Amino acid sequence: MTAALELNDVRKKFGPTEIIRGVNLSIPKGERHALIGPNGAGKSTTFNLISGRFAPTSGSVRLNGHEIGGLQPFAINRMGLSRSFQITNIFHRLSVFENLRCAVLWSLGYKYSFWHRLSALRDARERADEVLELIGMHHRRDTQAGLLTYAEQRALEIGITIAGGADVILLDEPTAGMSRSESDHAVELIRKVTAGKTLVMVEHDMSVVFGLADRISVLVYGEVIATDTPQAIRNNRKVKEAYLGTTLDEAATEGAH
Repeated sequence: MTAALELNDVRKKFGPTEIIRGVNLSIPKGERHALIGPNGAGKSTTFNLISGRFAPTSGSVRLNGHEIGGLQPFAINRMGLSRSFQITNIFHRLSVFENLRCAVLWSLGYKYSFWHRLSALRDARERADEVLELIGMHHRRDTQAGLLTYAEQRALEIGITIAGGADVILLDEPTAGMSRSESDHAVELIRKVTAGKTLVMVEHDMSVVFGLADRISVLVYGEVIATDTPQAIRNNRKVKEAYLGTTLDEAATEGAH
């Protein structure tokens, strides 16, 4: 079966400095995959290489069997990959519903259309309302997005990420800055909205990682040192050493407080 996402010997240099040093990943369709590692390991750079913000210096990035390395982000998105960012990226002056409606327009074929009245687009309205229900924010439908709580804004961004129907979803630290109860709610939301899709996430909270991921890859100094099930990663000596003596059990426990 063709992998949903595949990286083969991907490298990225900024000037003479090699940040990503031969990353290899193969993520099957429908898998929930976490990318973890110490600060500065290259996780966000890897996400940027996958989503098109950066072009690889060398190597191959394939989405559902098609080469995407070096393509523009919008082109990759139209091929079925969508991502969120560490910093919440929404239209603060639009309502929750209007944010979601913007996110569905291209996938419904409207593209750059200046002669359609948005209020008349029944399919866009219905799809936006479906996503609104899916993320549990129907009660906030007409609220200006900038007035939402932080956790609600993150939930909205997840809704925007999945609204266009992409089958590969990248989430960059989706629970960062949340309380434990907010994080638990976010995990349930992510599990629900990514059902049947391929999920790749960068996340520092080990309790979130172990609660969601089918497999985990550990990135250290631009190289993947291990890819395995959560239990195997938990017991991996090289992974424990990469976390400077803090076991992943301890990291998960700390994340729960």
